[in-house]
Amino acid sequence: MKNIVILISGRGSNMEAVVHAARNEQWPARIAAVISNRADAKGLAFAAAHGIPTAVVANKAYPSREQFDAALQQVIDGFAPDLVVLAGFMRILTPAFVEHYAGRMLNIHPSLLPLFPGLHTHQQALDAGETVHGATVHFVTAELDHGPVVDQAVVPVLPGDTEASLAARVLVQEHVLYPRAIRMFIEGRLTIDNGTVQIAAAPGVPATASA
Repeated sequence: MKNIVILISGRGSNMEAVVHAARNEQWPARIAAVISNRADAKGLAFAAAHGIPTAVVANKAYPSREQFDAALQQVIDGFAPDLVVLAGFMRILTPAFVEHYAGRMLNIHPSLLPLFPGLHTHQQALDAGETVHGATVHFVTAELDHGPVVDQAVVPVLPGDTEASLAARVLVQEHVLYPRAIRMFIEGRLTIDNGTVQIAAAPGVPATASA
């Protein structure tokens, strides 16, 4: 039974999707903890209501990113994670923290990476005149939103789309995409080969490289 620790900063809708999928699909894993850098993160209440241990490591309590990350790492490691999942965790992580969890930390980003790393991705897609947009699950590396890609979901950009309408349509796909990618990790189907994620399929079917 593998342990998953999820980090959030807000309402945690992707965290909710992962919790539901893990239980409904009976993954060989448990959500060991949900941790936030904000005590007022609404997702903490959801986790507690579902019997999941929660913790808060407030970034404002630490004078530097390095000290915050060290404290956060100590709390995470107390739950013996096999996988750390970033689900709307709004912090830029230090290289030492990322290296500590190398190959066992995933993030979901609301764009088709390498397009539009960083913030305001939906507006960036609209401003660029893109006809498709989407979301990407990737392994976390020290370079922001540039880790090896596990999987992507694509949605069309429709005439009259606003930032809000496009974001809402992408979020629906995120709630399918992220649990699917995490389950592949938990099942031991993901390997990183020279910066590319290889996905092992069902027995008798060749492995494939991700997007």
